[in-house]
Amino acid sequence: MLSGKQKRYLRSLAVNEKALFQIGKDGLSQNLFDSLKEALKARELVKISVLKTCELSMNEISIDLCANTGAELVQKIGKTLVLYKTSKDKKIVLP
Repeated sequence: MLSGKQKRYLRSLAVNEKALFQIGKDGLSQNLFDSLKEALKARELVKISVLKTCELSMNEISIDLCANTGAELVQKIGKTLVLYKTSKDKKIVLP
């Protein structure tokens, strides 16, 4: 579980990042979960954009992504999500 200070730090890192994934009309799939897990292993912090064509709500998407990847939700703002998951090779040192 991330503390408020840690979430603030991760949000500050995510501001300059571009979204790596887009979720559209196809919604959530196993392929997306697998790709996201690999990206989280490599980067630890991933930004996801949800397109207007997606039929799922932001709450459903965030809950499903966190449950299927083991990541923690850092930020949910508008149609953008930021997820974080520590990896064996720690690239981000949390305060």
